[in-house]
Amino acid sequence: MNEYNGWANYATWRINLEILGDIEFEDRVSADDLKEIVEDCVFTNFDTCDTPRLIEDYARAFISEVNFYEIARSINEEIDLQTKNEY
Repeated sequence: MNEYNGWANYATWRINLEILGDIEFEDRVSADDLKEIVEDCVFTNFDTCDTPRLIEDYARAFISEVNFYEIARSINEEIDLQTKNEY
């Protein structure tokens, strides 16, 4: 994983910035507590989150991490092998 703005990675930075950053915690929290808050915001009460279209934004961020060239190469190699074996 690559560090991003001083955080472990892009996803960690973005979740902290957009969902958890404005919450004023009064008591200590666990990682599980934070995960529950984020999942509740994204999957259950997404209409109450501050960021509009949050689910789409997160889906696009995840998709942007996909190496589609690698997948295409793999598919094309398989097709080439099948074509080669047919002749």
